[in-house]
Amino acid sequence: MSEPTPAVLVLPGYMNSGDGHWQTLWEAQSPALSRVQMPDWDHPVRDAWCRTLDAAVAAARAPVLFAAHSLGCLTVAFWASQYASAEQLAKVAGALLVAVPDPDGAHFPRDDIRGFAPVPHTRLPFESIVVASSDDPYGGVPFSQRCANAWGSKWIGVGPRGHINADSGLGEWEEGRGWLASLGGPAR
Repeated sequence: MSEPTPAVLVLPGYMNSGDGHWQTLWEAQSPALSRVQMPDWDHPVRDAWCRTLDAAVAAARAPVLFAAHSLGCLTVAFWASQYASAEQLAKVAGALLVAVPDPDGAHFPRDDIRGFAPVPHTRLPFESIVVASSDDPYGGVPFSQRCANAWGSKWIGVGPRGHINADSGLGEWEEGRGWLASLGGPAR
């Protein structure tokens, strides 16, 4: 009997991911991907986002993968270290964590986002990949490397790709889809 295809929970960041974002394009192509609908995209509060993620994991069939972007990455780290039960964590097969933002960075929208600092530096109990751009205004390479090291994640630099979002011109971002597949996600 073959392993079940993981359910992929898509975790956008602050202000959600629009039409041209790789997360949205991936969702449109695969029924295995579903977006976690956060309670307030424009004024995120860590507790509400982590509890929403916890409910989504509880409702999903195992195994579960996360395809997270920006604040979605921090949500995964906080959820895994402070909210999730052992039973919930056991359902998670891996996480693709793209463009981790630095809450202490100059461009982080502190007036709109609550509770995402300090970033937990607890090892994630599942396989993970941190993907970073060399010119991301919200999180630099040294910050993303520190997070990857603390979380036990593989770190991948993609060169100058901005915030690795729709403005980066990635389209369907086959390279990212390949990294998700390497974690056990849906084939391309």
